[in-house]
Amino acid sequence: MTAVLKREFRAYFYTPLASVFIGAYWLFTGFFFFNYNLYGNSNDLRLLFGVLFTVTLFLVPILTMRLMSEDRKMKTDMIFLMSPLSSASVVVGKYLAALCVYLLAMSGALLVSLVVEALAGAEWPVITGHFTGLFLLGGALIAIGLFISSLTENQIIAAIGGYCVGFLMMLLDSVAMILPDNFLAEILKSMSFRTRYEYFTLGILGIDNIIYFISISAFFVFLTVTQFEKRRWS
Repeated sequence: MTAVLKREFRAYFYTPLASVFIGAYWLFTGFFFFNYNLYGNSNDLRLLFGVLFTVTLFLVPILTMRLMSEDRKMKTDMIFLMSPLSSASVVVGKYLAALCVYLLAMSGALLVSLVVEALAGAEWPVITGHFTGLFLLGGALIAIGLFISSLTENQIIAAIGGYCVGFLMMLLDSVAMILPDNFLAEILKSMSFRTRYEYFTLGILGIDNIIYFISISAFFVFLTVTQFEKRRWS
């Protein structure tokens, strides 16, 4: 798994993908930090992290679109399929590589938090909630994108599929509002990424919300392992 992680992490920087992803994430972080906090003269980072929810939703599919589909297109996946490495090691290694790049992108938000601390004092318990939510959200979206990427050789289709599933998970609470069945509406609302993420922006580290995002990540990583194992034995 470690070998796959190192290979995939280096591969991100062999192309402009990781640099563009991190640069775009930092650009959005800096722009909205200036707009909401510096120009708005506020040390409240809730608006910034609320925007980063949408930014993450848009950018993560670009990060994950090549993870499995590129190997399938270039036929380099045969190296993994014929290697003694387990399917789980290959998939988890790729997942962790994307997660490491995402953490580098998130570091921009840590930098602006330190700026707030130096200028006006930051509410670190709340900021900790923000970072936890953003990390878990990114982890779940990366797992979803990884699975979608395992289904196709086309990176564009993988990216669009990641967008669609991500938006669906975000809009579940909106769908719940128009349902006549209150029981079903509550279930959909509880599954919405937006509903779960809002608690973190308030600094509330609910165990149920943490478990939810981890479960989504684990579920889609498991589906990817199953898909990869199916190709190995076919």
